Amino acid sequence: MSLFLSSYENRLDTKGRISVPAAFRASVASEKFPGVVLYRSFTHNCIEGLSMSRMEQMASATDKMGVFDSELDDLSAMLFADARPLAFDVTGRIVIPADLLRHAGITDTAIFVGRGNSFQIWNPDAFRAAQERSLNNLRAARPNLILS
Repeated sequence: MSLFLSSYENRLDTKGRISVPAAFRASVASEKFPGVVLYRSFTHNCIEGLSMSRMEQMASATDKMGVFDSELDDLSAMLFADARPLAFDVTGRIVIPADLLRHAGITDTAIFVGRGNSFQIWNPDAFRAAQERSLNNLRAARPNLILS
């Protein structure tokens, strides 16, 4: 399974290409699809990213929902209809579609943020603000993880 850790800031070039961090590319190196899947986040103004096998797991999970479930309609429209499988070029770059960049407010620089089984791509300033909010929330909640 792919594991995405750490944060990396990269610039888009004049043709709209951006280098996917080497650590993230290594996480999907054993995948049958040589790239990543991106879609607009429906919880933040950022782009969600994951491996194709993780996207397949999400598709399997939706199979457990009711066929006529309105949440399935919404989820399918936002997740699967919006998803973009993007293969790496020979140097490990992808071209993020313009509508995804607009959604995240990304113009010239983006930050790739590891989230375990997935990652996000943010406008760096927006991410720093969101990260500060998360830190304050965690300090207040003091969550406890139980590891087995």
